[in-house]
Amino acid sequence: MTGYREAMPTIASSVLANGLPLHRVSLGGTRAVTVLVAFDAGARTERPEENGMAHFLEHLVFKGGEKFPHYRDVNETAERLGGVLNAYTSHDLVAFHITARAEAAMQAIDLLTDFTGRPHLDAAELDKERGVVIQEIQRYKDQPAAVAEILIDRAAFGAHPLGRSILGPEEHLRSFTREAMVSFRQRRWAGARGGAFIVGNLEHVPANGAVGALFERFPAFDEPEAYEPAPPFVPQVAVEERDTNQSHLRMSYRPQIDVRDPAARAALHIYATLLGGSMGSRLFDEIREQRGLAYSVYGVDHVSADVPVLQLGAGLDSTKCVEAYTRMREIVTELRNDGPTADEVQRARAYAAGRRVLAYESSGAVARHAASATIVHGEPIDPDGSIARLDAVTLDEVATVARDVADTLAVACVGPHSAGDFA
Repeated sequence: MTGYREAMPTIASSVLANGLPLHRVSLGGTRAVTVLVAFDAGARTERPEENGMAHFLEHLVFKGGEKFPHYRDVNETAERLGGVLNAYTSHDLVAFHITARAEAAMQAIDLLTDFTGRPHLDAAELDKERGVVIQEIQRYKDQPAAVAEILIDRAAFGAHPLGRSILGPEEHLRSFTREAMVSFRQRRWAGARGGAFIVGNLEHVPANGAVGALFERFPAFDEPEAYEPAPPFVPQVAVEERDTNQSHLRMSYRPQIDVRDPAARAALHIYATLLGGSMGSRLFDEIREQRGLAYSVYGVDHVSADVPVLQLGAGLDSTKCVEAYTRMREIVTELRNDGPTADEVQRARAYAAGRRVLAYESSGAVARHAASATIVHGEPIDPDGSIARLDAVTLDEVATVARDVADTLAVACVGPHSAGDFA
């Protein structure tokens, strides 16, 4: 099969002295390079009293390192490079990345590895930044859609780390000390459970040891304990009652697929696409277009290292919420009983693969794929293979996924409702 570029990406991997894997992924046809470093240190690795620490630590390291000791040094250097600097924390990962023109690759690596590999974690900056993150928490509380996302995780996973908010509760943010932050970093930011990725145009990245020396700024920590395995599915209904005209509905299923099988994950993605991932999907066509029940409706899959999730969501007039919930659940049942049609599988397959092709025109998207593949799933970096697997999904494989989505689901809603509305 022809790849998404004129040539397959060239990938070279090695392991540095500190245990950190270094992956160079050369892509043709781009003038950009993305440098990304990530660790298995997301919210699911936190102890109960640490909830919110992974995300707070992500914020703190931007305050400066040894060569770039102040946040202004970090920010202004990135601007001088013409670079876009950012980070993210999920339940699975914490990651830091910069995308810049290829000629600035080494300066970008120098910057990123300094403040992430050698952060000051200054106590005074910690006190200032905790106020910023608390404001972020308060902002999310004011956004009903964001509250619904927090509620559905809790309804699907309970007290397990996957059920906790990534931001954590405000009282935790007020209690975190520098010593606790340093201890968490030493426990979780181990090279053996991380990865460094240089993706895109590598013409200005030397093949000598200069690159490795920069990434060896990260200390050689001991390999951390394994994360807590996902719990059995004991779904709940979580409702935050608000006197509003709009409701935000979330529904979470636990598909019965083997998350270790990339082909099974691809089939789940095609199923989620035809269910609610496009304007031609069943949910969009019926819930929005035919019945006018919701202005926003979707279905999406997410697969962590050991558990798959199928989530449905809608934003809609509160008077239509229960009707939409009932019909959305019926559509899942219809797919379970009757299976998808060959035509909708073909369309969903083409749409999903096409979107991935377009996404992988970005070096940043390929870098995020690489981090997820290697760190979360323990698999090779293979962007072309991930597209090919979508193209290869069959009608029977999607029908099997549909049959194995049981009528057992967690529900969350923000609006003028009670749990009994979703019995």
